[in-house]
Amino acid sequence: MDYIKFTVETTTEAEDMLSAVLQDAGIEGIEIADSTPWSKEELDEIFVDEVPYDTSIPEGVAFVSFYLSGDDDIVLILENVRNSLLELKSLSDIPCGPLTITEEKVAEEDYLNSWKDFFHAFDIDFDDGRKMSIVPSWEEEKAQGEADLMLHIDPGTAFGTGAHETTKLCIMALERYVKDGMSILDLGTGSGILAMAGFLFGAGKVKAVDVDVNARPAVEDNFTKNGLDDRDFELSIGDVLSDKTLRDTLSLDYDIVVANILPVVLIPLTPMIRDMAGSKYTLIYSGILTEKAPEVIRVLKDNGYEILEETHLGEWCAIISRPV
Repeated sequence: MDYIKFTVETTTEAEDMLSAVLQDAGIEGIEIADSTPWSKEELDEIFVDEVPYDTSIPEGVAFVSFYLSGDDDIVLILENVRNSLLELKSLSDIPCGPLTITEEKVAEEDYLNSWKDFFHAFDIDFDDGRKMSIVPSWEEEKAQGEADLMLHIDPGTAFGTGAHETTKLCIMALERYVKDGMSILDLGTGSGILAMAGFLFGAGKVKAVDVDVNARPAVEDNFTKNGLDDRDFELSIGDVLSDKTLRDTLSLDYDIVVANILPVVLIPLTPMIRDMAGSKYTLIYSGILTEKAPEVIRVLKDNGYEILEETHLGEWCAIISRPV
């Protein structure tokens, strides 16, 4: 299957804002190209050693790209994107550039391998002094074996946006809250990284769900790589927002519910979680731009949640709460 790469021309000032707008319009993953090298501090925040940049791109210009396949409703998605771009241009005080969209066909093999340039091994340091290493298969030889915990992972196309700040925030929260034998509901599991981390922290049972059918082979492969095939794990494919039957099959008295998804999903999902998860669980939300945190907190409080903590990395935050 071939893919189509759509590229929006913008400015470096507006690239982060445009990225958030595209995500709200239903785009699950993006690439950003500009001529600005990243500082060490910025690289540390997103847990990579380097980010490719193109010196041929004029200073101040940026290109934000996303991919769609024949399985996507391209006409509808592009309509949402174009409407969002018009709104951005009319409301933003930041120069956004032309916001023109170009497209090119990309062979499946090139698409499936392109994201490897953007995902590298990274470490997570916990408050108790332990360290976890997240290592993709193509960098296995770089793994030094110094970490207390290690996850071997191929993110694949199910990895979502690749915003490692949000993944790290979730893993750090799981490390603090998961106790031996606990049960976890992982909403939007993707590559299964949070489910596997939960098991490494002592969870006894994990149920997971994702809308992307590509999640199943990715999760199965990653569980095998980490020797977790024998764990009490169940993966469902579907949309919990629209499928009540699916929500019913996921229902259990969980100890932890974790969702690393965008607010456009987290907000309508919030009132549904109580019907799936019982009454005594800890809820971990991530995938939230800091500027959107107040809205998510308001929705949580309106649905009877007590906010336990709010943690930040870069432009992203995680919100941990509990029903009262």
